[in-house]
Amino acid sequence: MPRATNGPVELEYETFGVAEAPAILLINGLGSQMTRWPAEFCQRLAGRGHQVVRFDNRDVGKSTWFQPGQAYSLSDMAADAMAVLDAVGVAKAHVAGMSMGGMIAQLVAIEHPGRVLSLTSIMSATGAPGTLDPAPSAATVLSAPAPDPKTDFEAFVAHGVKNAQIIGSPGYPFEEEALRQRVIDEYERAFTPTASQRQMAAIRGDGDRTERLGKLKVPTVVLHGADDPLVQVAGGEATARAIPDAELRVVPGMGHNLPPSLYDTFIDAILAAVARA
Repeated sequence: MPRATNGPVELEYETFGVAEAPAILLINGLGSQMTRWPAEFCQRLAGRGHQVVRFDNRDVGKSTWFQPGQAYSLSDMAADAMAVLDAVGVAKAHVAGMSMGGMIAQLVAIEHPGRVLSLTSIMSATGAPGTLDPAPSAATVLSAPAPDPKTDFEAFVAHGVKNAQIIGSPGYPFEEEALRQRVIDEYERAFTPTASQRQMAAIRGDGDRTERLGKLKVPTVVLHGADDPLVQVAGGEATARAIPDAELRVVPGMGHNLPPSLYDTFIDAILAAVARA
């Protein structure tokens, strides 16, 4: 696959659809690879008349990995996203991000406003106090380390499946076998167990974006699950309040994931932001 560069950082990316079509840049979340925007989802979105771009954030997937003791910021990750657009040859794009990717997307709009046509912030938050507090049931997903896959691969897979079920959408359940295969596929594609720690530090380091978001002049849709235990709905509500004229969509039964049964819900939200532009 092609790679973009931001200084010493290389970023693996993939495009779907026609190169001449308006571009939608998808940014994924904490410790996750671009495959969390599944190819089927990207193809379906591209089929609505857009070029869709997904990429591995720094430190995950097949992009440049970092080592313990190294650090970076969410602003660095927003600059990575711009490097991907440069590599694709896109001057301006519609930007959508989920979870940490929503925070990066917010920073793209804040720090690179001339390149953003619309913003879709999905199951994300402003970073204000209280907006990133998980429900007690989901706190262990961020804190409990996974078993070593080299010593007990089955325990490692079971841990991944359990975590996915804890934060998943109760109204739109994933089949357990599909979750199991996803854990295996992601491990085989790339395994960076310490990336989440550095990315969490980047999230904390960026602090509260409320004041910065209040200066945005970009068409925005905020999508959030009413039943999200990891980034609770208060995070989405705060984001929608912070960004002038943002539209808030709260989906009953939706948690902190993108199951196939919610593809159309996500696509509708992204295209609603596109239409507002």
